[in-house]
Amino acid sequence: MDVSNEQVRQALLSVVAFVLSVSFHEFGHAFVADKLGDGLPRAQGRVTLSPLRHIDLLGTIIVPLMATFASGVPFIAWGKPVQTNPNAMTRRFPRVLNNLMVSVAGPLMNLLLAVAISVALVALAKTGHIDHSLAAQIVRFMVVLNISLMFFNLLPIPPLDGGAILAVILPERLATLLLPPLQRYGMLIILILFVTPLGSLLMRPAGRLAAAWSEILMQFVPG
Repeated sequence: MDVSNEQVRQALLSVVAFVLSVSFHEFGHAFVADKLGDGLPRAQGRVTLSPLRHIDLLGTIIVPLMATFASGVPFIAWGKPVQTNPNAMTRRFPRVLNNLMVSVAGPLMNLLLAVAISVALVALAKTGHIDHSLAAQIVRFMVVLNISLMFFNLLPIPPLDGGAILAVILPERLATLLLPPLQRYGMLIILILFVTPLGSLLMRPAGRLAAAWSEILMQFVPG
């Protein structure tokens, strides 16, 4: 397989962007759990933005790199999940609310990162410190990626954050009925989503939002 320098560059940019985005995502979980009184994430060194604490060598680097070079292979990647101890969290809030806040924190960090990068991009464009080509790459590799990560992680399938949120909001009877099979086959369901058109269908809102967001941002950058 012939690999061009441009392919290598694009692959490295994709992986670097994913590493940074995953680090923010997992830091969000660890930070909120820590603030709620759970000492486990801090004890494991997860209350940090350092990528070294959040990456999974196989899932964050090796598999994504392989996917970028193999035609037709979906970009499958993951970070190291933050472990929490709900029993150690504050009693000021109901346990379900604590779990909900921790679960939402990861996708919320991806949204905040996309917003922060967008604001910085507009500021740089206004002062003439960024050109159209570089801005387009930043939008593609960071803004679009983080919007996609936010939506994907909110899908109501364990072990995604949306699965944890689903466990919190479902009535007890429905939770008892639906959660065990979802937890058992969650990874298989996610894999099926990656390799079938169903995944694209579910992620269509993310694609539309990312496209509209990108179009607005690029209007601030001279062509």
